[in-house]
Amino acid sequence: MSLTLDDKHDLQHIEEGDQVGDLPKVGDQDYEYIPGTDEEKRLVRKIDRHLLPMLWIMYVFNYLDRTNIGNAKVGGMEHDLKLTSSDYSLVLSIFFVGYLLNEVPCNMILSRSKPSIFLPTVMVLWGGMSIGAKGVTSLGGMVAFRMVLGLVEAGFFPGVMLLLSCWYKPAELSKRIAIFYTASLVSGAFGGLLAGGLIEGLEGVGLATVFIAIFAFFVLPNYPTTTKWLTGDERRLAVARLTTGQEEASDMTHKEAFVAALKDPKTYIFMIIYNVLNSVGTISYFFPTLMKALGYKGRTAQFMTVPIYIVALTVAVTAGWNADRTGQKAYTVLGGACLSVTSFVICVAVHNNAVRYAMICFGGAGVWTCVPVFLSWMVTMFDGREKRAISIALINGVGNLSSVYGSFFWPAADAPQYVKGFSISTGLMALAATLVVITKWRYNDKGVAGIPEGRR
Repeated sequence: MSLTLDDKHDLQHIEEGDQVGDLPKVGDQDYEYIPGTDEEKRLVRKIDRHLLPMLWIMYVFNYLDRTNIGNAKVGGMEHDLKLTSSDYSLVLSIFFVGYLLNEVPCNMILSRSKPSIFLPTVMVLWGGMSIGAKGVTSLGGMVAFRMVLGLVEAGFFPGVMLLLSCWYKPAELSKRIAIFYTASLVSGAFGGLLAGGLIEGLEGVGLATVFIAIFAFFVLPNYPTTTKWLTGDERRLAVARLTTGQEEASDMTHKEAFVAALKDPKTYIFMIIYNVLNSVGTISYFFPTLMKALGYKGRTAQFMTVPIYIVALTVAVTAGWNADRTGQKAYTVLGGACLSVTSFVICVAVHNNAVRYAMICFGGAGVWTCVPVFLSWMVTMFDGREKRAISIALINGVGNLSSVYGSFFWPAADAPQYVKGFSISTGLMALAATLVVITKWRYNDKGVAGIPEGRR
């Protein structure tokens, strides 16, 4: 997924008039790239300043628009729409049906457009929909709304992953993806604060989303070769550091790459791991409900969701930084999974609400440590740009399928202990841990995608 100038997809995004003729090409011996120089460190910091804040803010509102339904449920939606526990699970899961159906078409559109246009456009669409959500007055209307919302939002996350992979080396991705992913945690905390203070305030989030999307049109870059805020020397370095040491484009066709991806056992292992992690992650939709089960009422139930996200944010960013520092991404995922397993077991075994609340915090932190580090690990484990792109698309699509069934882990009848939900989550995270160990053991003897042996 690294940017190379001989890639036809990248060449078609070079804007007319850009001075890119002197940029190094793959294998160019006239430009010597030396990693770790002060110039490269300054460049990476500059990229961070221009790219990460805008993407982070966009993801905050993406996740807030998607998940504030959990706060809306305990704030009166369940009563107003006369929703049963099964109805609410249907409303949650239908979003991911739309998401899955439109992910591949959105990727096709993105391949023929620019991230700086595509991503803000998607954001305007979902923000506009959120503004109109107030008019939904029935279960059928809410199901239809969530279905279409999933169709619209399907292009955002894959588009962001593409953009990040075109700017950062594999060894730099863990902490950047972890930082980006913290936006989902901040949005969860912000949603709890907003809902706890004033449920109706959630209706204004859609309008803010539209304004931020308009601003993003003028801020987001496309690729290193076409970015105005880089000098000529910075463009050379930005391209050289991504192409040097990476594999050149192969003659593999899309069909051959698709077949190769299907024949690679790692594709299926990573499908299962990502599916498991996402299914356990659906607990976030039920945090307000779990707070009520712990005895918190009204606004307090909303406010008590905030520390959960703060703990998760702290642990996830620290783990992402350490994964890049040590290169041990697989072991970081394993550690996060073990933290969740231990926490969820205690949630089932203990009846003290204070202890259970603390374990919910650490269990969630384990899940949200695993996801971003897993993503940065997974993209380094496939050789060949064409095969890697198809493998990642398959893993992401199947992984998100879990959210269709994961929302049924927490039926209202299981309150207040929710033994079923915590038990299933424990088993799934144990499965993820086992598969990570097997994958690390089986494939660690091969250097993959430019990552040194033992550093994956």
